[in-house]
Amino acid sequence: MNKLTVNVRPPYDILLDRGLLRQAGLLAAGLETGRRVMIVSDETVAALYLEKTRAAFAEAGFDAASFVFPAGEAHKRLSTVEALLDAADAAGLTRTDLFAALGGGLVGDLTGLAAALYLRGVGFIQLPTTLLAMADAAVGGKTAVNLASGKNLCGVFHQPRLVLCDLDTLDTLPPAVFAEGMAEVIKYGAICSAPLLDKIRNSVSLEDILADCLRIKGEIVRGDTRDRGRRQLLNLGHTFGHALEKLSDYTLYHGEGVSVGLLIAAWAAEKHGLCASGVYDELRALLCAQRLPVTTPFRAVQVASCAMNDKKRRGDTLTLVLPKARGESRLYPLPAACLGDFIACCDGEVTGC
Repeated sequence: MNKLTVNVRPPYDILLDRGLLRQAGLLAAGLETGRRVMIVSDETVAALYLEKTRAAFAEAGFDAASFVFPAGEAHKRLSTVEALLDAADAAGLTRTDLFAALGGGLVGDLTGLAAALYLRGVGFIQLPTTLLAMADAAVGGKTAVNLASGKNLCGVFHQPRLVLCDLDTLDTLPPAVFAEGMAEVIKYGAICSAPLLDKIRNSVSLEDILADCLRIKGEIVRGDTRDRGRRQLLNLGHTFGHALEKLSDYTLYHGEGVSVGLLIAAWAAEKHGLCASGVYDELRALLCAQRLPVTTPFRAVQVASCAMNDKKRRGDTLTLVLPKARGESRLYPLPAACLGDFIACCDGEVTGC
């Protein structure tokens, strides 16, 4: 078992192993909480793992209720959060009790926001069931739902109490869902770890690769819990990726958007002399090896226009994350009005294809 600790206030552990869902109740009991839990999942994941998880909590002495909502970005809205809060109230959850997010990044984001709002804040634990959620979304305390104008525009920071990454759940992922998680994994290498890029290329064990991602994220989050400094590096590929998701009416998986977003950032950075040559080619090769998309039919002007509502915008400035060298990225403030011109060079290579 891999165990890592995120040293924020209060600190919490991340456990990485097989069979952890069967131990979820016992491990949650060690948090010195009440004995009610609201397990939150979507219909797809609930069909696979809800009963097993509910039984694990019941065996540990928890009164386990559940809330299941339809899968998909269309339900990552405040209306779903409101329904979840009503269900928690009906189940009698108090301030000492827990929410448990059983699912991918969407479930974790929504559950964390509900936990932050219920009774002005209760604890929650993350039980991620996708590679994307294990590598990235379940750690760090970012919670959010979508607004009509864009992705993750309504949220708060609320750190989990515990993260349990059960590697068994990855065995049931469709290939495309597994692949989108690899986009986030590759992102970590591009941000700050050339050795991680080597591990991905050489296909070392997934547990080893995930442990590296979680170690990197934990260290970054510890120094910047509110996303005001170095933590913004974790958004590499996301400004453009979120825009592509919205332009596709969310038919594009998040990781697929990040894949193309990484390449928009890398190609533009190289063309503007902000990045060493060869970075784009390596990232493209790694993403292609995972059968992730590396081009989009949307043109640069469309991507730039959609990205104007990005939550990382500060007034008239967007802080882009751009690769600088192999395994190294930087923050690059850019006037928002210049974004279209900055990525126009991507047409014919990454965008507009």
